[in-house]
Amino acid sequence: MLSEHQIQLIKHSWRHLRNVDPVIIGNVFYAKLFIDAPEVKRMFGNSQEEQSKKLIDMLSLLVARLDNITLLTDDIKQLGQRHVDYGVKDKHYDYVGAALIWTLKLALKNEWNIELENAWIDCYNLIANAMRS
Repeated sequence: MLSEHQIQLIKHSWRHLRNVDPVIIGNVFYAKLFIDAPEVKRMFGNSQEEQSKKLIDMLSLLVARLDNITLLTDDIKQLGQRHVDYGVKDKHYDYVGAALIWTLKLALKNEWNIELENAWIDCYNLIANAMRS
């Protein structure tokens, strides 16, 4: 579980990104992901713009519900099942996590610090582990 302080750090940092075009954030994220794991590119049938919007929408929902993430547990597990159907393997979660942290670090620049990084890593691991189950 995330601490209340970690939740507040994540929510505060996400507020800074809400007004950024999701396609810009998505382009950075997917560029990093596809460089690190080019084999996953074939799993994405949507346009990059559509996929970027889905990514940001999902992250926004998760961040908004961090105070009571258990309400999303079934949704997260269903999302994980859909990812299995797409061909996602356990190792791909590591690539996605690394691309997410890298993207957030670039986007948040001066606000980024080790405490915020650890909060986002813990958050991602919580969600990824639920998806894996």
